[in-house]
Amino acid sequence: MNDTTDHGVRFTHPQYTIRTKFFRLFGGAFHIYDHQGGLALYSDMKRFRLKEDIRLYDDEAKGTELLRISTQSIFDISGAYDVHDSVSGERVGTLKRAGISSTFLRDRWIVHDGQGAEIGEIVEDSTIKALARRFVDAVAFLMPQHYHAEIKGRTAAVYRQRFNPVIFKLDLDFSGDPEGVFDRRLALAAGVLFSAVEGRQ
Repeated sequence: MNDTTDHGVRFTHPQYTIRTKFFRLFGGAFHIYDHQGGLALYSDMKRFRLKEDIRLYDDEAKGTELLRISTQSIFDISGAYDVHDSVSGERVGTLKRAGISSTFLRDRWIVHDGQGAEIGEIVEDSTIKALARRFVDAVAFLMPQHYHAEIKGRTAAVYRQRFNPVIFKLDLDFSGDPEGVFDRRLALAAGVLFSAVEGRQ
């Protein structure tokens, strides 16, 4: 990504935090903050459904749309989400949930680049915790999710949900990927999807 404008700089930080009120995931707002606490992206979703687009903006006034996450078709049942740069029109990549293994075992997402080539995966860290979270609600509350992204043979990102009974927070750490092997736009889109899906489980 060659964009050096203010919009492009929003996707160059080493850490981010996605924050939302947990109980409002079906009709609330996502705030994505950079490592210095500045607002990098904002999404006000009236209602999240897996067939609908998610639009991410530069601020709460929604002055400029920066990213769009959407299913490839309204009839798509594969759990594949295309990510587009709304400013340039570029297709950044695709995130595809790995079917039955993400329903009963650990969450696993396949990552494709803008040309459709598979470049890696994002996997929930603990199978035991994943099983406990899915089948025992009380345990799920006490076991925040952690993920890691393996992109082109390296651990490029770590996603850690904080334990918080009121506010949902997901920390994203790209300090292991200073070269930007994992496009931050695609990586942040994955974090938004994790946050939204967490609210449905």
